[in-house]
Amino acid sequence: MPASISISPRPGSATDAIKVRGACPHDCPDTCALITTVEAGVAVKVQGNPDHRHTGGVLCTKVSRYTERSYHPERILQPLKRVGPKGSGQFEAVSWDSALGEIAARLQAIAQRDPQAIAPYSYAGTMGLVQGEGMAGRFFNKLGASLLERTICSAAGTEGLTQTLGGKVGMKVEFFAEARLILIWGSNSIASNLHFWRHVQEAKRRGARIICIDPRKTETAEKCHEHIALQPGTDAALALGIMHELIVHDWLDHAYIESHALGWPLLRERALLWNPERVAQVCGIPVEQVRALARDYGECFVNGQPAAIRLNYGMQRVRGGGNATRAVACLPALTGAWRHRAGGVLLSSSGMFPVNQAALQRPELRAGRPSRTLNMITIGDDLLRSSSADFGPKIEALIVYNSNPVAVAPDSGKVVQGFAREDLFTVVLEHFQTDTADYADFILPATTQLEHWDVHGAYGHTDVLLNRPAITPVGQARTNTDIFRGLAARMGFSEPCFLEDDETLCRTAFRHPDGDRINFDELLDKGFATLPGPDAPFADGRFLTPSGKCEFFSARLAAQGLDGLPDHVPNYEAAGSSASYPLAMISPPARNFLNSTFVNVKSLRDIEGEPLLEINAQDAAARGIVTGSVVKVFNQRGSYRVRAEVSNRARPGVVHGLGVWWRKFGLDGTNVNELTSQHLTDLGRGPVFYDCLVQVQLDAESVL
Repeated sequence: MPASISISPRPGSATDAIKVRGACPHDCPDTCALITTVEAGVAVKVQGNPDHRHTGGVLCTKVSRYTERSYHPERILQPLKRVGPKGSGQFEAVSWDSALGEIAARLQAIAQRDPQAIAPYSYAGTMGLVQGEGMAGRFFNKLGASLLERTICSAAGTEGLTQTLGGKVGMKVEFFAEARLILIWGSNSIASNLHFWRHVQEAKRRGARIICIDPRKTETAEKCHEHIALQPGTDAALALGIMHELIVHDWLDHAYIESHALGWPLLRERALLWNPERVAQVCGIPVEQVRALARDYGECFVNGQPAAIRLNYGMQRVRGGGNATRAVACLPALTGAWRHRAGGVLLSSSGMFPVNQAALQRPELRAGRPSRTLNMITIGDDLLRSSSADFGPKIEALIVYNSNPVAVAPDSGKVVQGFAREDLFTVVLEHFQTDTADYADFILPATTQLEHWDVHGAYGHTDVLLNRPAITPVGQARTNTDIFRGLAARMGFSEPCFLEDDETLCRTAFRHPDGDRINFDELLDKGFATLPGPDAPFADGRFLTPSGKCEFFSARLAAQGLDGLPDHVPNYEAAGSSASYPLAMISPPARNFLNSTFVNVKSLRDIEGEPLLEINAQDAAARGIVTGSVVKVFNQRGSYRVRAEVSNRARPGVVHGLGVWWRKFGLDGTNVNELTSQHLTDLGRGPVFYDCLVQVQLDAESVL
């Protein structure tokens, strides 16, 4: 079991405090610059870098307590080997040499039969380019393992933006402060995009109108001038309704559309089908709210004022998420909002970073061998599949890093069943004994962000950040890169690329044949560097699409047999479509966690309390539920016992299963993903976490 952590000064460490520049590694658009204070070799404080304009010296509650993660008493400090049944959490300590040797031998034996029977499973436990998929990518490419579609967060929105704007690009976040209208669409910015919220507050002080569009009455919605609580999965219908009103009232920038958009006559025809009455019925909101929203947006064009839209990824986690993103991304071109630096839309800026993924991950190491691709959303089904001509070889080994799939993947009853297979060889690189680590054959102790080199892009601003190690690794922890180097050596991979150190990999990330795209000396000196680029990237068009225009109609989608225009695609499990499961459920993140990260940090868990289901008073009364009741939430996939909170955050007919708690903290050792499905989105093959119907009933053993 994990040993206790000692934070006594290391031999030879300095006694004077030093400050080390770094970067927040977590899946958040803010990508903050950090300053870690180190005394006698021990990190004593993590704070925001005041010299970084996007961070401004301010961190969220979670990351400001980062030392609690690095020095957590339950941190895994040495390699562990399973000695009990799968899922029992019973392990014994072993040496690194023994662990790596046995892992390599098992992987070699499987690879001799078919290396595609080995699969990686990873996501954004770190957003770092080096500790993420740098050396790991090289290892799996050389091995010839299955490829992984990493789609669990943003795939539908990514594809929607790519088909419309040409990539994950948009307006610069700092100019939201100058907007006269801000639509915060599918984002609880106060909880998940704190530094953007500062710009919203500045805009509000300057007289801007702020509107939140979200099924849940979030902390952000409470601070806006208006909250539009639409039904989950109806965002495209609302966007088309806005278009309808822009057309009817001629709130259109005809010159911009003519010069910089493609497919307007077709989109116009479709949008005219979406009058406010139809939109109101589909979205479950008052018809006047539809008209007023369109009027607010259109009058910004009439008055020559910038209107800005901040999208986030919650709205694309439904069947029609890609189309919804497309529909919203079309709006700024209709009114010429892109002409202003404070106008347009921002979902992600990550497509602006010139990362050389090929140089990092070296796909040529596959040497032309066949490579099947698994989707991380369907891991529950895939782990239970036998070998077949269509699927390929049965998955015999799984290497998990930077992720906790037993907690975060959908339809988790099947995920657990797959991980519990005694014939599945599972290796987990981790800081803690997570739900997934409980099912490992080996747990390998990984470093935290304070202990390694890395380089980071961002998806909420346009700065590259460098992370320097502030302390030496605690216990026997090793970097992800070093673990994969060690496995490569034991498997006889002799290519020089497996010997490159982490600083070299950091330099490689933005290196191209014609020269470096980022001044690495600037990163070393300041800890961050700003990408060059215009303040208003699409003022004169020049979108990154094949046509160079905002593509209302996508010929690329049409060539795939898909609808070339954005449309409302109803949920797989649309509200009102099932008598057995009458409530729509979304599962937004708990405010004090980040996905499943930080759940085991006691100070944050104490703030969060316990897993909750938010339910509207009307729905609660019909079921005899009061705040504090234990309820059973269930559908055809499974059931989940949780405590209820009667709350005005939930609109009638919609409940909120706040996540993502580790299963082991649930009342029955489960979490909300017992109920979510493995269906995929219309575009991008992403997850549909917020496309889920359930029933809720008072638990027979409920105690207040």
